[in-house]
Amino acid sequence: STTAYAKVIAEVAQQESGQVIFLPASSLGKDVAPRVAVKLDAGLATDCTTIRVENGDCVATRPVYAGKGLTDVRITSPVKMFSLRPNVFSAGTPSSGTATIEKRNVQLTDADFTAAVKEVKASSGKKDVAEADIIVSGGRGLKGPEHFAMIEELASTLNAAVGASRAVVDAGWRPHDEQVGQTGKTVAPTLYIAVAISGAVQHLAGMSSSKYIVAINKDKDAPIFSIADYGIVGDAFVIVRAFSAELKKVLGK
Repeated sequence: STTAYAKVIAEVAQQESGQVIFLPASSLGKDVAPRVAVKLDAGLATDCTTIRVENGDCVATRPVYAGKGLTDVRITSPVKMFSLRPNVFSAGTPSSGTATIEKRNVQLTDADFTAAVKEVKASSGKKDVAEADIIVSGGRGLKGPEHFAMIEELASTLNAAVGASRAVVDAGWRPHDEQVGQTGKTVAPTLYIAVAISGAVQHLAGMSSSKYIVAINKDKDAPIFSIADYGIVGDAFVIVRAFSAELKKVLGK
């Protein structure tokens, strides 16, 4: 229950007189962060893509207007909170210091548990686009759900997750948990391969933070090429199958 998580985090923060709190901008983090902020009377900057320190104060950069722009945010409240976009921040060099693990007691009541687990199902083994390091996404240009087989084959070869555009999900070709974009999941993998996706604003908002973007589209003027690191103009059906075959040779699969 997010209410219980929020109570525990807020009480420990108060016990420690914490002034700066970081949470992930994951599905759970987006739910917990504002609850904790209210309890601590803290300012909150969400979905941050960079954090820097200026004159001893944290300054966060976060996307606005569906990713069309970036804004710097400086929180003026005594307690400051930031939720960080997953996979955007690289791990730094470990310090030589040690950390002490302490146990804390936080009293929880039935009122703190507004949701309860009724059933736990085994994972299907499918990679989650929000966590994957490589994503292969397909768009409406694939013309039908049956053609996602080649997207799945390429993803399997690369040990990647399968993603989809909103148009594909709305058409019922792929499940909603694969949707990348403003109304789906925001992703920031090392490699994002967009196949037959034109690049609507809402889709770009969900994947523009990817480290490397490869776009495959027959329309040379497709918006996706404006942010792609590598672009291939041509028939996606021919290119993807050839790409998969060559990768299998290189990777020995």
